[in-house]
Amino acid sequence: MAKQAKDGAADAQQTPAASHDGAEDIRTADGGIPVAPRGRPVVERKKKYLVAPRATLGGFGTSSWMAPLGLSAVQQALTALPDIDVVDTITPRAGLATAGFGPSSTGDSTEGVVVARMTDQKASELLQRGQGQLLVERDQHLELLDPMLRRPDLVSSLTPYQGPQSELLLAVVDKDGAPLPDVEVSLFGGVLPSSAVTGADGVAHLHLYGDDASTISGVYVKPRADYWSFYQRDPDLRPDEPNVVMVRALADWPALRGLPQQSAIGWGARAMRLDQVPQQFRGRGIKVAVIDSGAATTHGNLNTIHEGFDIINKRTDHSTWNVDALGHGSHCAGVIAASDPAWGIRGFAPEAEIHVCKLFPGGQISQLIDALEYCIEHGIDVVNMSLGGSAPSEALERQIVRAKQAGVACIAAAGNSAAAVQYPASSQHVLAVAAIGKIGEFPPDSYHAETIGADIDMYGYFTARFSCFGPQVDVCAPGVAVVSSVPPNNFAAWDGTSMAAPHVAGLAALVLAHRPEFGSMVQARSPERVEHLFQILRMSARPVTLSDPTHIGYGMPDALVALGLPTAQQAMPWQSAAAGFGAPGSMYAMPPGDGGRPGAAGASMQPQGMQNQQMQNQGMALQYPFAPMRIALW
Repeated sequence: MAKQAKDGAADAQQTPAASHDGAEDIRTADGGIPVAPRGRPVVERKKKYLVAPRATLGGFGTSSWMAPLGLSAVQQALTALPDIDVVDTITPRAGLATAGFGPSSTGDSTEGVVVARMTDQKASELLQRGQGQLLVERDQHLELLDPMLRRPDLVSSLTPYQGPQSELLLAVVDKDGAPLPDVEVSLFGGVLPSSAVTGADGVAHLHLYGDDASTISGVYVKPRADYWSFYQRDPDLRPDEPNVVMVRALADWPALRGLPQQSAIGWGARAMRLDQVPQQFRGRGIKVAVIDSGAATTHGNLNTIHEGFDIINKRTDHSTWNVDALGHGSHCAGVIAASDPAWGIRGFAPEAEIHVCKLFPGGQISQLIDALEYCIEHGIDVVNMSLGGSAPSEALERQIVRAKQAGVACIAAAGNSAAAVQYPASSQHVLAVAAIGKIGEFPPDSYHAETIGADIDMYGYFTARFSCFGPQVDVCAPGVAVVSSVPPNNFAAWDGTSMAAPHVAGLAALVLAHRPEFGSMVQARSPERVEHLFQILRMSARPVTLSDPTHIGYGMPDALVALGLPTAQQAMPWQSAAAGFGAPGSMYAMPPGDGGRPGAAGASMQPQGMQNQQMQNQGMALQYPFAPMRIALW
């Protein structure tokens, strides 16, 4: 130790450092001058930004930026600027020219976006130079929200430095008493929340701060797959002995008896009357994209999926779209198109061509834009987006507009924050789906019971407490205790508007495949085609729950009505209106835009002339005050 100290002092005597006036001082350990640590100064790191020309272009304040610019000119200018690193350029691959995003006066296309790394200060300078004619927007990271558990909004206290601590043991077993490994167990209340995962012996070791287990307000048990969750309010827990929770298998539930050996239709599909749709209605010829965390084709219900693209790993191996570490994309894909041999769960459109765009974990807005470009290029008919964020993105909105103009129908989850509808579901160019549940479709001691709203109707339908609401909600769909496929070859019951949106996306695929007007004009891909589809889904819906349209929109779509099929019950006014769309002369009769969205006072239809005016120049007006955005899987 003495030798090390001596060597350190010698090093200090020979280390030059800059003084305040620029001269070098010899720093010594005993000369009264502090020894300066070596290293590089801390500066702001560069973040990804999206940069693109707006439709109306002009000069940028310097000689090199004076001419009207297209995307390639913007890319060249950014490359030439110091302290900016261009990392990617997303351009239209399909060669589709969309209104409002065509070529500049120099012939250079204004479509697409440049992804560049720069500091916030550099981005601010660039935005100022653009004088409103250049889009400069932070490329926000995507993040995943747990589809089941609503985490505490904040931590109310810090971990105690001292005081009593104990270990609480909680064992999870099945009905036969066999231990269940890999089960997430969480305690709420007390001094701090605590969570752990059960080991091979089925026991979770949870830390309890304080010696009073009576302060625990809830225990939540979430098996990874094949079992129902468990939730107990104000549990009677003993820290001096193991506490045992017995969870039930999904297959023990009457509606899922024998799953997966015996094929079943989920409660949500039955509520939307898919079980009454003729077997030959299977969605053949329609392409559906699932922009999510991938899809595990190891699953027996998903092994017919053969198309996909890993957006987040496209520079290394874009073929890894069939690896789903989160299970979220597999669950959504199963609701839409799970195949139905005599095994597992049947989806809405088992013969639709599914394309998987892998975006999670770790995706960003630029990669969502890239995924939508994939959809345009491959002629996708319906896109399921079980993701979103709190603030709109101008760059993403431009791409959603391009997709709609190309005939791509985007269906999005409204969000799980129990607040205003989140973006992109709040965009007028997508169909926003809220979540509902139904009493009797899940065990009363499962966590699903915590989602029950106060507006239960006579049939047991309720709006999910977590579901976002507002005038942007178009329809609602089952999003509580939805059973679907998860990796590697299992099933799970999840909650979320993420689970509601694919119910509507699957029905949309059936409508496009089997309604006569779409079959006769399948090549007429246009925004009017998309809006006509949206209006059929809206007008097929029936009101459920006791809530108002800001929570359920038009209500829950009915598969028989949307497909123009005979119904066993007397047709209601909304059913007659939707069935009337089946006449060949009705194609594109509904106004484009968001004319069908209900507000708090009910539906409001804008005059068709007004809607057509909105579609001129830029196709569909971008009406949002755009701000930085952070989006997540729901």
